[in-house]
Formats: sequence, C-alpha cells, structure tokens
Amino acid sequence: MLLADWLNQRQRRCTLCHELIHARHHDPGCGTRYGIKCERRCRRETALALISPVDYGMAETVYEGNTWMMAVELGVTVQVLSDYRQLLYDSGVCVQ
Repeated sequence: MLLADWLNQRQRRCTLCHELIHARHHDPGCGTRYGIKCERRCRRETALALISPVDYGMAETVYEGNTWMMAVELGVTVQVLSDYRQLLYDSGVCVQ
C-alpha cells in the first residue's frame, strides 16, 4: 500500500484504516461486481473504527454540528464524519 505524499495526517489515518479494513475482508477490488458492496461496508467500518460515540457527541455539542470543525476535532476527514452521520441516521439515532 502506498500513500500519497500530499495527504495530511487526518487523510493518512483515514486512508490507512480504510485500506486495512479492505485487506482484513480480502476484498476483491473496486472493479469487481462486489466492489460497491465492499466499499459501502468498508466506509461504514472505517467510520465506526475511527469515531467513538462519546467523542462524536461532545464534538457535535461543542461545534454545533459544524462538519469541518467536528472532523478536525475527531481527527477524521469530512467524508468519514459524513459516513458516521449516515450510520446514525440509518439506525434511527438522529435525523439529518
């Protein structure tokens, strides 16, 4: 696995976690017919691995839902934060 030099710390952390989850599941790759399903699962698991519910709740309160500031505080990308929020929405925990 190679990481681009231009990635910042949060991007590196999220990318490494994401790719390690793909490796753990022995995912066949994006170009396969299972690629979309694998990617969806991987994004869900990445969000759950990198964001704790307690930390999310505190960041939500402190930053009043400001996506960028919450992502920085939690040490994740905006995409990972959005995936986490989607998980909360899908499980009925919160409304978007």
